[in-house]
Amino acid sequence: MTMKELAKLAGVSPAAVSRYLNGGPLSREKREVIRAAVERTGYQPDPAAQMLRTRSTDIVGLVVPKLDSESVSRLAAGASELLAQAGLACQLGVSLNDPEKELSLLQLFQSRSAAGVILMGTVLTPGLESFFQNAQIPVVVAGQKFRGVPCVYHDDYGAALELTRMVLARGRRRPVYISATPQDAAAGLARRQGVEAGLREAGLDPELPVELSSFEIEGGRAAMERLLERAPELDAVLCATDRMAFGAIQALKAAGRQLPREVSVTGMGDSWGGEHIDPHLTTARFYYKTCGETAARLLIDCINERNRSAPVQQVELSYTIQARESV
Repeated sequence: MTMKELAKLAGVSPAAVSRYLNGGPLSREKREVIRAAVERTGYQPDPAAQMLRTRSTDIVGLVVPKLDSESVSRLAAGASELLAQAGLACQLGVSLNDPEKELSLLQLFQSRSAAGVILMGTVLTPGLESFFQNAQIPVVVAGQKFRGVPCVYHDDYGAALELTRMVLARGRRRPVYISATPQDAAAGLARRQGVEAGLREAGLDPELPVELSSFEIEGGRAAMERLLERAPELDAVLCATDRMAFGAIQALKAAGRQLPREVSVTGMGDSWGGEHIDPHLTTARFYYKTCGETAARLLIDCINERNRSAPVQQVELSYTIQARESV
């Protein structure tokens, strides 16, 4: 049945039926006759046509940097489960760590009238900042703290500081660091700052040897090989991520270093491999699923305009240190 047929059956105009279906102004008499016709026929509006009228869908975009990541899968699980409870479906977009592709995905979801977007943030580029300022749909950032945007993020600084304190408490005095790009405010900048703060607190030089790495095991291995050449006397390796730490352990073993007797190693993220690599990896557990759930909750609030007059919400999540044999 079409809207015109329903209107004819109710004895009203199609425009009146449209206003009824979309909550527009209508007299009580017309509202009652249309309601009766809808109940009698079981009429349901076509979702595609309704989307064109309201310029909104029940789809939420989830933009992530890559798929082969435990943090991404945990976050996506938390977000999609909570969104489903609210009657919203999650559609995934993968940027492959390309800022231009990330921005194009956000623009695509906006052009398709998505209800909103959750962005698993990495680097705040000028293009991304401009999108936030002019976005026509709600956007929530997960994993980064960007000024003026609803965010859910982790205490990267605090976790790195506590891991550094733990390593130094074992008597290590010649640590090195494997870092993510400093353009990444969380994994790159905040974690390195936490390590440096721990060194200063202990009266050590915060300018420790540092090598940058990709987020892959191969990157951690290559960075560790460079550090072994630069600082062969090293006795501890602090890593920005678990995958970097896995690569570092491979390189250290290949160089004949005894772990943890000669060298301590830490990661961050608490991926499943940390409990299976030898030695088991000391790391910081971040609550990625909770991050996804919280981001979804903030986005639902934005979609429902519950917090129109409230300040931008930014939520920091805690962490837990997983002390294992690598330290």
